[in-house]
Amino acid sequence: MKAYRGEILSVPEDGDVRHFEDGLLLVEDGLVASCRAYADPGVPVEHLPGLIVPGFIDAHVHYPQTERIASHGAQLLEWLDRHIFPAEKAFADPAHADAIAAFFLDELLKNGTTSALVFPTVHACSVDSLFEAALARDMRIIAGKVLMDLGPEGLRDTPDTSDSEGLIARWHGRGRLGYAVTPRFALTSSDAQLEAAGKLLAAHPGVLMHTHLAENHGEIAAVAERFPDAADYLDVYDRFGLVGPRSVFAHCVHMSDRAMGRMAEAGAGIAFCPTSNLFLGSGLFDLAQRDQYGVKLGMGTDVGAGTSFSILHTLGEAYKVCQMRGASLDPFRALHFATAGGARTLGIADRVGALLPGQEADFIVLDPAATPLLARRTAGASLHDRLFALQVLGDERAVAATYLRGSLAHKREQ
Repeated sequence: MKAYRGEILSVPEDGDVRHFEDGLLLVEDGLVASCRAYADPGVPVEHLPGLIVPGFIDAHVHYPQTERIASHGAQLLEWLDRHIFPAEKAFADPAHADAIAAFFLDELLKNGTTSALVFPTVHACSVDSLFEAALARDMRIIAGKVLMDLGPEGLRDTPDTSDSEGLIARWHGRGRLGYAVTPRFALTSSDAQLEAAGKLLAAHPGVLMHTHLAENHGEIAAVAERFPDAADYLDVYDRFGLVGPRSVFAHCVHMSDRAMGRMAEAGAGIAFCPTSNLFLGSGLFDLAQRDQYGVKLGMGTDVGAGTSFSILHTLGEAYKVCQMRGASLDPFRALHFATAGGARTLGIADRVGALLPGQEADFIVLDPAATPLLARRTAGASLHDRLFALQVLGDERAVAATYLRGSLAHKREQ
């Protein structure tokens, strides 16, 4: 039994704030045994100064784009051609994939991210490298071979899903790993491949479906031109059996009410990626529209179009996007989307996200005095204001420590 004492905060459901100013987190065999107000547990207690919250969950991120973060110029389709597709071709080399996967996962831990839904590349070895590195770190990572038989030369596969079948057999359910059927987006897959992806998803009830949707006006126009009979972009995926409770769609910036209603009906989820949407000039996500329909939602950094591995920084940009839309993102809601909300979106809410008894004890310690400015802003402030200051001013420096299943996985350098 491990016992941790400190200020503890979680938001298991949107609007349900659980706060223990002097709290006790008991961990047994990697699981939360109890999370409550402090009382002597009768075992040695480690005091963790700061604010203990559940580990962050990144609902959409590309590990092969790590070295292309902050690549200048262009909107989505041209940016992919200019910067991303050339970089992804290098992942045919397992040694390169190994090196980037290790660096990527360490960056996640440094930023307090303990679970993530990740895009690799079209190469099966890129999936192997990511899962091997995640298994070594005991991280909860979901990923799958990217499907793109209409991709550029060097990143073009076929509708055959035998590689994906083999990867599912090799990795899904091993340790804390999960698989996701991963068509890059509608434009990079033939009808035959999209149909094969739908059959693969149906054949494996435990896997997710992960792709992009309605990110950029140019992309949307190209999809409409290719699929003139579809009601909208979402309907393209729906026709191939790819819209359901295990589906996670990144972006969803430009959504019709019909499409958002269909997502809610199907139980699909959204990864809100504000830094990427701003960086590529894609648009402003409409949180109010999402709220109207109640679609599941998590936060995505979307590195490398996204500009930071930090979920804290991403939440700060989400606040600004909502402000531009005439809405206000409360810091407790923001924390929910970054933790329990993201877990629900990824289908892992029974395992992580809220520090509830029986969940895996993934948590982080936030330091409201991590920088001189944060220290001045948060001195004597309310919980709401401290959390909001961390959301707006925080980054990896505010993550004092990251714990996986109750064991220290990263400690900030002093």
